[in-house]
Amino acid sequence: MTSPLLTVDSVAKSFQSPRGDSTPVIRDISMRLDPGEFVSVIGPSGSGKSTLFTLLAEQTEPTSGSVTFHGDRDPKQPFSAYMPQKDLLFPWLSVEDNAALGLVLRGMSKRQSRERIAELLPTFRLEGRAKAYPFELSGGMRQRVALLRTVVQDRPVLLLDEPFGALDYLTRTELQLWLADLCAEKGLSVVLITHDVPEALFLSDRVYVLSNRPATIRMVLEQDAPRPRTLDYLETSEFKHNERVLLSELTESTRLGEGI
Repeated sequence: MTSPLLTVDSVAKSFQSPRGDSTPVIRDISMRLDPGEFVSVIGPSGSGKSTLFTLLAEQTEPTSGSVTFHGDRDPKQPFSAYMPQKDLLFPWLSVEDNAALGLVLRGMSKRQSRERIAELLPTFRLEGRAKAYPFELSGGMRQRVALLRTVVQDRPVLLLDEPFGALDYLTRTELQLWLADLCAEKGLSVVLITHDVPEALFLSDRVYVLSNRPATIRMVLEQDAPRPRTLDYLETSEFKHNERVLLSELTESTRLGEGI
């Protein structure tokens, strides 16, 4: 069995109210990410997915349990790069400067960072757009710029928080296909939060299903179909079976009101 790149062991997180009350958000969550794997986390709204991501992104500490990165890393840098739901592009910066922002903040010169971005623009289907500004881009292009800004940081783990949730169906499908190819080509190690069951199944090796708050792992679904997958996968018996299983788990969790 492959040694994991990232492990989450029995993690719990609670928050203190001004009155001193403790509110548990997640409890006893364990998961793993192997090198080159694509893992998705789905669950009811408000279940604690974003809280889990803040732990994976080292933005906060767990109340108990541990999040451990097992690979090589620069101890001065986080092991993950985080892409939030919104693209958060600065309107006064060009595509190349938005994408290079993380590199510049780490001390790379503007010239070097632009050269690095220029090498990757074709991979992200942004050739000819280096000098464009966000208002000149489609929603799909803006998301590709945001993902380029995330990937170019060369962190071992990518954390994607519903990156395509605000896009229309056709654009979202196009970007899912593109992301599937990109991750397979570059061997990226990814954790994705999504509400979209077909998206999770199309992209992932493994899907973790969270309960209602305080969130626990209701089930773990492993997928054997090799990546990257084509749209034909959506018509297979494996996909349809797995979709029913995940929807059943999510519906049952919401119906039971677990943790409320």
